[in-house]
Amino acid sequence: MIGLPDHVSACLFDLDGVLTGTAALHRAAWKETFDPLLASRGQELFSDADYNDYVDGRPRFDGVRAFLVSRGIELPEGPPDSPPSDETIEGIGNRKNERVREIMAERGVDPYPGSVRYLEAARRAGMRIAVVTSSANGEAVLDAAGLSRFVEARIDGVVVTERKLAGKPAPDSFLAGAGALNTAPANAAVFEDALSGVQAGKAGHFGYVVGVDRVGQADALRAHGADVVVTDLAELLENG
Repeated sequence: MIGLPDHVSACLFDLDGVLTGTAALHRAAWKETFDPLLASRGQELFSDADYNDYVDGRPRFDGVRAFLVSRGIELPEGPPDSPPSDETIEGIGNRKNERVREIMAERGVDPYPGSVRYLEAARRAGMRIAVVTSSANGEAVLDAAGLSRFVEARIDGVVVTERKLAGKPAPDSFLAGAGALNTAPANAAVFEDALSGVQAGKAGHFGYVVGVDRVGQADALRAHGADVVVTDLAELLENG
């Protein structure tokens, strides 16, 4: 009993904020990256609302573009491997990635205990399991958190770039995850804490979309397409 409809046979989990507490580390890295840029232009500093609305769940460079557009800031494009010192879209994205790696090394990566319980229960129930994340650090985070043992397939930022998949809120990465498990979208459940990720699950016509509310945005998750909203995956076991 894992709290999912009977027709669901596969689980597609976002990583940061769903399985691990690394969403807070990403939020901190984005703020440290954007604040000097904003301060130099006399603008209000990066907020939690900015993170939720423009950055959370999106591929890194897409998040940079969306946020800068929201502030009316224009910067040139650069090559994907732009140095973190460059004042380009890609340079800023790589600056953020460099910083989040430093923060993870400093603080470590911990999975949510309720998520580990849920993964164990899902595996016992015979569910196919994939992780679908926009992060290019997906493999390292799963390994550091001790979660790789649960995962049959991983669609992360590296795969998204290699395959030229559209990032969330487009459903392409989740569709790729379902494909990797040989499962129809209608028979797969999406687990997401980001508004863009919930949108992606809804847009892909997945069988069930679970919104995970870690920051008090339950109503917004429902409005963006979540079929159910929980504050921890263990709640699904209690309700199953």
